[in-house]
Amino acid sequence: MKNVSATLSSTILAVTLLGLTGCAGMTSREKSTATGAVIGGVAGAVVGGGALGTAAGAAAGGVIGHEMGK
Repeated sequence: MKNVSATLSSTILAVTLLGLTGCAGMTSREKSTATGAVIGGVAGAVVGGGALGTAAGAAAGGVIGHEMGK
């Protein structure tokens, strides 16, 4: 379990750093979509595990973030 936690922490850190550097020229709606996708992806990985859970969470989070950014 320790190995999974370290991997998840590293992944979250990498995604956060990449996300922060790429948001400079984005509109508010694009930022909301990206933020929702990241949060949804992390939640999907934690709840569902594996690539399918992560992808489903990211897709759902992106849609919700897009709608919230209107």
